[in-house]
This record gives sequence, structure tokens and C-alpha cells, in this order.
Amino acid sequence: MPIRNRIAEMQPEIAAWRREFHENPELMYDLPWTSARVAEHLRSFGVDEVVTGIGGTGLVGVIRGRGTGGTVGLRADMDALPIHEATGLPYASRTPGKMHACGHDGHTAILLGAAKYLAETRNFAGTVVCIFQPAEEGGAGAKAMIDDGLMDRFGVDEVYGLHNAPGLAAGEFVLRPGPLQASADEFVITVTGKGGHAAEPHMAVDTTLAAAQIVVSLQSIVARNVDPLLSVVVTVGTFRTDSGASNIIPNTAVMAGTVRCLDAAMRDLAEERVKAVATATAAAFGATAVVEYERGYPVTVNHAENAEYAAQAAEAVAGRVDRNCRPIMPAEDFSYMLEARPGAYIFMGNGDTAQCHHPAYDFNDEAIPAGCSYFVTLVENRLPVKD
Repeated sequence: MPIRNRIAEMQPEIAAWRREFHENPELMYDLPWTSARVAEHLRSFGVDEVVTGIGGTGLVGVIRGRGTGGTVGLRADMDALPIHEATGLPYASRTPGKMHACGHDGHTAILLGAAKYLAETRNFAGTVVCIFQPAEEGGAGAKAMIDDGLMDRFGVDEVYGLHNAPGLAAGEFVLRPGPLQASADEFVITVTGKGGHAAEPHMAVDTTLAAAQIVVSLQSIVARNVDPLLSVVVTVGTFRTDSGASNIIPNTAVMAGTVRCLDAAMRDLAEERVKAVATATAAAFGATAVVEYERGYPVTVNHAENAEYAAQAAEAVAGRVDRNCRPIMPAEDFSYMLEARPGAYIFMGNGDTAQCHHPAYDFNDEAIPAGCSYFVTLVENRLPVKD
């Protein structure tokens, strides 16, 4: 069956959970209501264990099947974004400046739906660990849960996650083995020259000119240092000086940006080149540059064998699956889980909706049965009951 009949029956109930989460968004690790509500649902399903406070406000629901077997982890992220909602929906955010603009409300509801089904049927041999994670949106909640003993404490053998994808038909699936999403690093470059009067540039060291040239020169990293067959993005997102007047050459200029890569070697190269280009370019104009470079989420790399397991489950639900989708450059902290254990991450269609992180975005409740059925099918395939 593409969609489990029981899950199809549960769809209105799961959608109601999702909309309640949507109305009550919470950010990063500050998820007291969300975590408590998820735990309440899990306990009502009769799962074997509900363990809270992992990595801050993360929690786990443990469901044991029939007989012995491996342990499969399923992950959903719970946090919202600091965005003011513009959907006008009857279940829109009740908290100004916070909204579920990336579909984590849907991910949480889908995993809860799968947990309820699995707790009812127990048609698997082994253990399912349902992982509800805080702080995916920039807070590395996955790493916090791992550092708090998630994988070893619950004996997770392999781990899987999904994310909705606007623009892809609702309930369809795409993935690929290997790099799926980019690493995300950040830099801040402070350029110092010698301030002065704009009418007397020869008496100053023009910090703005030096900093502007750094912005341009940073683009040479991708154009001339990176293998053309590999993907790297270098973007300067902010630029400011310590002057607010048009007739002053500022003393300092500060720029900040991000570097995205799909390859670990290119990540190392990009960091080295950002530092070298910034300092050398500033020196050429008589200025100095100090580079602060911080590494963020690593590349999200699907393990080939597990990506095929995920593809088979998705294909059973949707009838077909794209096994070689294009990687994307936004980052995802599920990457830490894939560094800790074999597993795979998959995209599920959200239909013709606004893009993630847009004020008009909303998760498509019509995709819920496909998401729940995917998780359930994956578990039953990976932990088959031996009669």
C-alpha cells in the first residue's frame, strides 16, 4: 500500500497537532511548551520510554518491537524562526516575530504520527528511537544531543531524517548518496586604515577602498582556486564603516559573510584563501585586515547504502523516487548525526508553496500521510519481523 490506511485515517488528527505547533512557535533551545507537548503526545501513545532534557530541550521516545533487532533513529526538528508571519491563516503564529517558516511543525507532527502508528502495530523487530531535536536553525541542536550521549545512550545503529521541499509535488521524494547539503561557515573581516577628510585622500589610507576590493577579490576564490566541477559559494552579506558622513574616509570597515561547500577539502581551501586574500588585499592598499573565521555545520553526507534503504522506502510509498537529485547549498545540522552514525536524509515535496524561511510559508498538511508512511516503511524494512 502506498499510504498506510491507518495513517490516512489519522491525517486530520496529525494535521491538528501540526497546526497547534504552528500557532505556538518557539526558538532555538527555548522550547518549553513544544517539548512538553511532544512528550505528552508520546506518553499518550504508550511508547516504552520518554526521555526529556537531552541536549537542552531535546527529547526521545523509545518504541520496542517484537523480538530482538537493531536500533533505528528517526529525527524531527522542533524549533521555529524569528520571522513575523504573513500568511493570514486562522492558525497563524500567536507570537509576533516568531513563526514556523521552515516546516519544523510538520516534521514534528509527522514523526509523532509515525510514533503513534509504530506503538500501535509493533510490526518490527528491534527498537525505534524517535528523536525530537531543538535548535536546528543555527544552534546545532543535533550536536548538542549527540554530545549529551544520544547515540550511545540509546544504542542507535542508523539514523534517518526528512525535510519538506517547496516546489516538489506534495508527497514526492528526492535524495542522493553522498553530499546533499553544504557546510556553513562564517567570517568577519575587520579592515583598518587611516581615517581622514574625503577631500584629502592622500593624507589617509582609504579603508573603504581596501575593503571594497576585498569583497571583489574574494570572488576570485571560486573563480580561480576551486575545482570547476566542485561547488563553493563565498558571499559577503554585510558591509559597514565607522563613519556616517559622505565627506569622511573611515578608519575601519567591517564585513561579514558565509562560505558554503560540498567537499571537505574545498572547505579547507576556502578558509585558507579567505584569510590570505583579505590580508594580502588590505596590505596592497596600505591597510590591515583581521579575519575571524568560524566553522559551522559540516557537509550533510548521505551514506550510500542507507540512502538506498531510504529510497526503497520512499519508492514504496510514492511509487517513484529521484535517487540522484541535485545537492543544495543551504546547510542542515542533521549532518552531525550522519557523522556519528550511518544514515540518510531525504526531501519530501511540499507542493506549490512559498519557499522555506519566507513569511508566507506554510507546511502542506496533504504531505503528512506520505511522510508518516515513509518513516514507518523504513522502520519495517530495516527491522523485519522474522516469523
